[in-house]
Amino acid sequence: MSEAEAGALAGVRIVDVSQVISGPVATRILGDQGADVIKVEPPVGDLTRHLGGAGRGMSPIFATSNRNKRSVAIDLKQSAGVDLLKRLVARADVFVQNFRPGAVERLGFGEPELREIQPDLIYVSISGFGETGPYAHKRVYDPVIQALSGLTAIQGGTRGRPEMMRLIVPDKVTALTAAQAITAALFARTRTGRGQHLRLAMLDAVIAFMWPEGMAYHTFVGDDVAHVKAPARRDLVFETRDGYMIVGTVAHREWVGFCQAAGVPEWLEDERFSSAAGLIANAEPRLQRMGEVLETRTTAEWLEVLDAHQVPCAPVLSREELVDHPQVVENRIIVESEHPHAGRMRQARPAERLEGSPSGIFRPAPTLGQHTDEVLAEIGLGESEIEELRRKETIS
Repeated sequence: MSEAEAGALAGVRIVDVSQVISGPVATRILGDQGADVIKVEPPVGDLTRHLGGAGRGMSPIFATSNRNKRSVAIDLKQSAGVDLLKRLVARADVFVQNFRPGAVERLGFGEPELREIQPDLIYVSISGFGETGPYAHKRVYDPVIQALSGLTAIQGGTRGRPEMMRLIVPDKVTALTAAQAITAALFARTRTGRGQHLRLAMLDAVIAFMWPEGMAYHTFVGDDVAHVKAPARRDLVFETRDGYMIVGTVAHREWVGFCQAAGVPEWLEDERFSSAAGLIANAEPRLQRMGEVLETRTTAEWLEVLDAHQVPCAPVLSREELVDHPQVVENRIIVESEHPHAGRMRQARPAERLEGSPSGIFRPAPTLGQHTDEVLAEIGLGESEIEELRRKETIS
């Protein structure tokens, strides 16, 4: 048994026509868990293939978002290409697409058409805003969802001007939500014997993700608070003598520990900071005091004394420092491997660690159409048929 065959989702076949991040990262997670993911790309390839990585043959973002997949290059704008897709779906458990609403129906592989071929199919539609409504027709990228969901306003905090998050959080939150929902649908199918249509809008995924604390003051109807300040924890980055660090004093016992570690026990006599509620209500003067004290020592000195008093803290690491940090090294989260085309690379292994059915990196991200012949042979096409399709530029 190969490593992939021992994965939790071994035996599950996924046909994925999605591009960029939201769909591909979702199916990469499932591929990490043993699913056989067939990535169907247009003859020009997924857009992210070409976003950097000169000399490597693929971009870094493509390489890490599309490992554990087989690539098939098919022109789905041709009827012959759609026929091939349907033959692939006939052997699949899951189909994933993130075209704009209405596009797959026009091309001929909407949910009703594919369900006729595979009745128990899990058909996944990922969109930016949903299938209906005033924004349903709009082109969408991650920053657009950041704006509409409220993330940029939250990031701006008290500074007035909204700010983008520097990571593509909406795309990746959608991917995580989709991966979990797909496994839920597969589990439901084991009990009911029925497939279903799984619809997921990026906007919905992000609003659900941000709600617990991001919309805390709008949760209880009638208690809405306008113009809520950014949560104090946004401002827990403190400058030290030689860098920056995070220090958290949310629980009152942590505030006591900080005062003891910093040698300022007299702060404990201040009634403003005598309870957890007081620490939150008086966050600005508290954080200002902390900042003035933390500037007096190095990060390493503070880490030692704050740890001794059980105060949550960590150094603010650069991306270069992250790779070699002792905890990261101990967790073995970053692994190196040799890509047969792109060369030496490092990436994060699957975060989950399943003892009985381990996830892993079983195969590197494929070159465009690397597995076209292999996959088409599996659905019964002979060499002459494959060559004819290539001559007609249906496949590449």
